Amino acid sequence: MRFATFTEPSGIAAATGIPLARAGVVSDAGIHPLPADVTMLDLVRSGLPAALTAGQRSLAAAAVPLDAVRLLPPLAAPTVRDFVAFEEHVEGVAASVSDAAAASGSANSSAVVPEWYQAPTFYFTNPYALVGAHDDVPVPPGCEMLDFELEVAVVIGRDGASLSPDEAREHIFGYTVLNDWSARDLQRREMKVMLGPAKGKDSATTLGPWLVTADELEPYRDTDGFLALDLRAFVNGELVGQDLLSNMGWPFEELIAYASRGTEVRAGDVLGSGTCGNGGCLAELWGRRGRIDPPPLRPGDVVELTVEGIGTVRNRVVAGLALPPVREARARSVPRVRKRG
Repeated sequence: MRFATFTEPSGIAAATGIPLARAGVVSDAGIHPLPADVTMLDLVRSGLPAALTAGQRSLAAAAVPLDAVRLLPPLAAPTVRDFVAFEEHVEGVAASVSDAAAASGSANSSAVVPEWYQAPTFYFTNPYALVGAHDDVPVPPGCEMLDFELEVAVVIGRDGASLSPDEAREHIFGYTVLNDWSARDLQRREMKVMLGPAKGKDSATTLGPWLVTADELEPYRDTDGFLALDLRAFVNGELVGQDLLSNMGWPFEELIAYASRGTEVRAGDVLGSGTCGNGGCLAELWGRRGRIDPPPLRPGDVVELTVEGIGTVRNRVVAGLALPPVREARARSVPRVRKRG
């Protein structure tokens, strides 16, 4: 079953004038709204069996045509973790975010640090910067090297702590497409401080077009336990990347188990797969080719990401805010004072 969150022109809150977000079930006819007081986060927290029952009831309601709505991120995720689970992506990007490689124009695309193989690595990204499947995406302030990242995200359907991979599978509600928009020049600077990424990944994350329940994708599971979904990335209609989700280093169950290790995951949490290989982002291609080709994204560019069995997100890049430069820290050239004078 496919669940979505949307607004429509007729659904305006009288008190604020802001469009009301509604949750619904997607069919070939359009979106069948759920009761107005039910959000997608409510539905996810009710558990997958209850959600499927509620969705089946809503299919009896009249559908709103898809071209008459704005698709929002499928749910208001409490947290968003993003992993780096594709070896091929790491091979290419390692060179492109290196100052030495950028300065020399060399392509050093074969070095994956041993630590990558030892355990899945992730960072927390900004849950307040989620955008919908067809929303415009502004260039982050100060960014000259904007990039996309083609990923699939899993949504947790039940709270759990220190889960085993087998237990983790029972905690999956469903999957959605994720575009981790990345300011590569900002990222390159902050990664040299050995912390982050922070502002390099802070401006926008596309989720959508809807949330597909886990049962819908089980037919794609291969003999090794991975989901063999076809992934494709287009910029301005030109195919720039294609991969299979099954090229992940770990399946989603292992990522969830690691995220919950010694702590907990909760219903509604989003975990990204990390960027796929073979052109899943521009930076991978820059690293492999030793040059900035294709060029960074610019206002007017359209990025379209398609995942088999889930759907397509399509965002246009637009000009962002023009803000003053960030003030540099003062450098202390005299002995530091430890007591007030």
